[in-house]
Amino acid sequence: QVQLVESGGGLVQAGGSLRLSCAASGRISSIYAMGWFRQAPGKGREFVTTITWSGGISNYADSVKGRFTISRDNAKNTVYLQMNSLKPEDTAIYYCRAIVAGVIYWGQGTQVTVSS
Repeated sequence: QVQLVESGGGLVQAGGSLRLSCAASGRISSIYAMGWFRQAPGKGREFVTTITWSGGISNYADSVKGRFTISRDNAKNTVYLQMNSLKPEDTAIYYCRAIVAGVIYWGQGTQVTVSS
């Protein structure tokens, strides 16, 4: 079993920044990738960004390119999401996702609210 614990969400004004963290624990000997999804009120969960664990290859949704940066600390089994130039439309619950030995795991989510 794998546990994912997110932190770093909160309330910020438009144009501001936040940094999310997601720490993985448990049976994590073979992480393939970790990433972030988000779900705004009344909408489905959408892809934000992901990074492969060994090669560090990242991908981003077009809506966050140039503003968000994903990074990882392999020693700490932690992935980070640096969010800059935040917009009200970035308001959502942000979920961490990990792919470990072919199985997908989700965190409990952390709320990000951007005020205009």
